[in-house]
Amino acid sequence: MKIMCLNSWGGKLHEALLPYLAETVPDILCLQEVTHRPASDKDWLTYRDGDHVLPQRANLFRDVSGALPDHVAVFCPAAQGTLWDGDRAIPSQWGLASFVHRSLPIIGQVQGFVHKDYEPNGFGEHPRSRSAHGVRVFDHGAGRTVSVTQMHGLRDLRGKMDTPDRAAQARRFLDLSRQVSGPNDTVVACGDFNVEPGSETLAILADAGLTELVTARGFETTRTSHYAKPGRFADYMLVNREQDVRGFDVIRDPEVSDHCPLVLSL
Repeated sequence: MKIMCLNSWGGKLHEALLPYLAETVPDILCLQEVTHRPASDKDWLTYRDGDHVLPQRANLFRDVSGALPDHVAVFCPAAQGTLWDGDRAIPSQWGLASFVHRSLPIIGQVQGFVHKDYEPNGFGEHPRSRSAHGVRVFDHGAGRTVSVTQMHGLRDLRGKMDTPDRAAQARRFLDLSRQVSGPNDTVVACGDFNVEPGSETLAILADAGLTELVTARGFETTRTSHYAKPGRFADYMLVNREQDVRGFDVIRDPEVSDHCPLVLSL
């Protein structure tokens, strides 16, 4: 089973992203920063937050669903805010999405918020709402049950330091993972956590018996050349049974976002 986790950057590099997903075909894809505007007739819109301006796919959820037609797709919105078509404001949902190959029966799901709640009238003040989603599948090929839970950790404008909000977020995330997992499951937790190695977030997950794979296996960054700021880590993948790991990689090439895809083989 191949599990991929990626912050998609709103699909800014979709010309590389969609062929990469169609070629690699992960069994389970956990995707963050996903746009969803079902009624839009546009391919591109613009996100504006002060001096931060970023092109966004108008409906990345639809785009990725088209690239992975044999997957069950679930979109989990965190907020509905405004993207822009020139000077025209376009309401748009934003959140994360999970894609599960139809060969894997989904026998459990959980969805919830790890920070704040759904924002229906704008993206909100920083740190903004953050959601999480978990699926439990049965892998008939291996004869085992696997749970995979993802989140997009809150962004604090002051940086990636430990805060009470981040600690509370980690505990909520852990609770959601436990809700969707059975006692004998292989458990995977992943996402763009927006924290550095050595953070309280990772310590909370480690205390729960999860092994973090990115730094433990010697990877020095989860960012691509498109990310110019300091701090080379954001994304993590953890497992409860390291002996079930057949392979793990942080993909540097091709560059499909300002984040690297994390790929776990069980």
